[in-house]
Amino acid sequence: MFARYLGAIFSIISLFNFISSSSSIRRVSNKRALNSVKFLTGGIVYSLSHKAFSGVAILQLLAQFWEDVSRQNSDKFDEKVLKKLYILNYAPNGMWSYFTSVYFMHNKDDKGNLNNEYFYNFLKKIIAFIFAYAITNPGVNALRTPVYAEMIKIINGKEINFSDFKFDKSKLKNSLENYVFSNNRTITRSLLTWWMFEKENQSLPFIDTKFEIEHIFAKNRQDKEGSLSDKKYLEVLGNKVLLEKRINIRASDYRFSDKKKYYIGEIKQKEKLVFRNC
Repeated sequence: MFARYLGAIFSIISLFNFISSSSSIRRVSNKRALNSVKFLTGGIVYSLSHKAFSGVAILQLLAQFWEDVSRQNSDKFDEKVLKKLYILNYAPNGMWSYFTSVYFMHNKDDKGNLNNEYFYNFLKKIIAFIFAYAITNPGVNALRTPVYAEMIKIINGKEINFSDFKFDKSKLKNSLENYVFSNNRTITRSLLTWWMFEKENQSLPFIDTKFEIEHIFAKNRQDKEGSLSDKKYLEVLGNKVLLEKRINIRASDYRFSDKKKYYIGEIKQKEKLVFRNC
């Protein structure tokens, strides 16, 4: 799992190495610098550091941070932070990891730790913005502009608030109502993962737990019975849930009333196995 964050680590290292440690935020004309990080910055590079770091020091700091994230290190992060990081693990694109790297580098203490409460609030904000933006403005390229503007705020010691990129409420509502949340769209899994943790007593799964998207009212059931007044309801978020693969396979085409009994039975069976092994 740690390997998936290497791109963010080396991109941020390139950014710090190519840019001077000037405390002012300024444009850099060096073409090599632009080319090395153009996918991150959209073609314009600014100084992101108030301190000078060697490449090795940056690598060590960022590598340790992302290893702690991938290992769900509870000594570094409290549970509510780990839950937000789990959600972002299924974000619609990887821009959040660059954003978070900049946040870490600017806000860490001398021991490489973050204030959990501040970090939690940061993660909540970027989840809300990135997930909604993926629906109204799909594509990672569109996200670079607002994210980069907020990176500058981080470096200036300001609170991120996406004030220049506020959503139009009616437009966002219309986009959500008309969006087809098919299983092959990344945002579908993203939102289902977010929703999973809206239940306060939801435990934190291991980062490598494999979940599949389950249609609560099965497609095959609709083909056989035609019970739904409109088959488009099959693809609404309310008809979907994340399930471990083995459970999804066993109950995939049952009627909802039977699925509900089956799921409850699975939960009870798991609890018995846990107690037996204690």
